[in-house]
Amino acid sequence: MKRDYRMRILSIGVIIYILAAVTWWSFLLVKKNREAFDAKERYYRQDMQMKGLAGSEAEFFESETYLRLQKTHRRQQLMIIGEGTVFVLSLLLGIWFVNRAYLQEAASARQRRNFLLSITHELKSPIAGIQLAVETLLKRELLREQSEKLLGNALRETGRLNILVNDLLLSAKLETAYRPHIEPLDISAMMEEIVREFQAKYPNATFQLSCSDDLPPFAGDRSGLSAVGYNLLENAAKYSPEPAWVAMSIQARDNNGIRLEVADRGVGIPEKERRRIFDKFYRIGNEDTRQTKGTGLGLYIVEQIVLAHQGTIAVLDNSPAGAIFRIDLPFLKP
Repeated sequence: MKRDYRMRILSIGVIIYILAAVTWWSFLLVKKNREAFDAKERYYRQDMQMKGLAGSEAEFFESETYLRLQKTHRRQQLMIIGEGTVFVLSLLLGIWFVNRAYLQEAASARQRRNFLLSITHELKSPIAGIQLAVETLLKRELLREQSEKLLGNALRETGRLNILVNDLLLSAKLETAYRPHIEPLDISAMMEEIVREFQAKYPNATFQLSCSDDLPPFAGDRSGLSAVGYNLLENAAKYSPEPAWVAMSIQARDNNGIRLEVADRGVGIPEKERRRIFDKFYRIGNEDTRQTKGTGLGLYIVEQIVLAHQGTIAVLDNSPAGAIFRIDLPFLKP
């Protein structure tokens, strides 16, 4: 970090020096060009006066020789100023591109670092839980209820690992080979099942699902839209103060498709972060101090699947607090 800071300071110093040098040399060229013009003017005036071609200065200034000399001088001045301006603008444009590339690379490196930190924690936590359960079962004679409790914990941790691996595989697939398998879906029943799973996973939270009675027949990718519902509910529950409140609604949009919304009363999402939260591996805050778990893949997966279904996704403010994720999906043919 310190080395990068020094390199940036050095780069800025070099840039300032180049701009100052260009400005100074442009000034000198303009000055020398003017001196050359004045010298030629005196020479031609004296020459014409000696030859009797210009009796006075007024006649000389109106002569074709002077007008041609003046035109050449102006063209040279404009050329010097124009070339200097083009050089400075090209330099500034190049600096802007280089700085943008540097900032993008720095942000990408920071996201990769955050991802490595988060994925390490996400992997170690369930592995440690499974290892503890297995070691306890091997080393001690436990009652049936205690064994079942440990096995249940190990099974839940295995589920966490399975979800994590599926997210990693799906995110890789979304970049290359993902094609939604469109089939008729009972989306209300599918989301109701997901809501029940989350209610069991977060017993202290409140999950609500409302579906309009006039939902038309809908088609989409079952696994993809399940991932959308799962990730939106997971984010809403994680980033809400306990006891969390999460509401999902599915409404018909006349003949244009359906609208799926997930609302919470959590910390909300700042306006400036609402575009970046869909970037791969991006998470708000710093991984060293963040308390919530995650890899930064959830919302990336959500957006990519929605786009693959030719839909749109938007983030809105909820009242009095929290956020609303609104997804509009069109009708697709199986």
